[in-house]
Amino acid sequence: MELTTLGTGTVAPSAHRTAAAHFVRRGDIRLLLDCGPGTLHRLAQFEIPWATLTHVAVSHFHPDHFADLPMLVYALKYTTVPARTEPLVVLGPRGVVRLMKNLAEGYGPWLLDPGFPIVILDVQPGEPFPLDSELSLEAFPVPHTAESVAFSLTAPEGRLVYTGDTGPSSELARWAKGCSLLLAECSLPEAMAMDMHLTPQRAGELARDAGAGRLVLTHFYPPVETSNPAQAAAGRFGGPVTAARDGDRFTI
Repeated sequence: MELTTLGTGTVAPSAHRTAAAHFVRRGDIRLLLDCGPGTLHRLAQFEIPWATLTHVAVSHFHPDHFADLPMLVYALKYTTVPARTEPLVVLGPRGVVRLMKNLAEGYGPWLLDPGFPIVILDVQPGEPFPLDSELSLEAFPVPHTAESVAFSLTAPEGRLVYTGDTGPSSELARWAKGCSLLLAECSLPEAMAMDMHLTPQRAGELARDAGAGRLVLTHFYPPVETSNPAQAAAGRFGGPVTAARDGDRFTI
């Protein structure tokens, strides 16, 4: 399982980080975890085969996590040669079907009927969703917005857990127990801590409590970057910690 952190930033404009998006590739599965603004251009910049994407999993409905999804569908409709025939599967928490239908009222009917099959599904927390014979996706509710979920991807070689946006959660730590790689949001420094986001220290505690094999930090607002987030997280977690940049790659 290969992970590329395409977008490690937030809604805050940055010359170096785009908004939330992470690419996972395993066999024939090519999946985006979130699809925030800038995703398509990062896909091209880092030579990711965007035209062959099979799945998009949206963690919640803040625009810095899904706003490039209509642009992705538009690009797949008009710029792939030969014309796409394979389906695109869009997965998300309860309400993602309604969200896409509402967006289509503004963008146009092409968003739901782009000329190739598009499947949009609400994923029920706690019910593994098979992506192929060996890889499955599962969602878990987290404290951020009413619909927010974390995602896990499980294969024989290991398990990747992506927190999406979340506050501290002992339930999330239990659900993520034993994961090979924890991709955790790290929005703010400890001095600006709030219940709906993690700090480096709290991300480290989450990784420690989950017994994660590795912690990769993402979703940085500018104030947290003036510190050393990896060092702060490592003070609470004994395993390897990386403060990800756009384009970093990891293997499970």
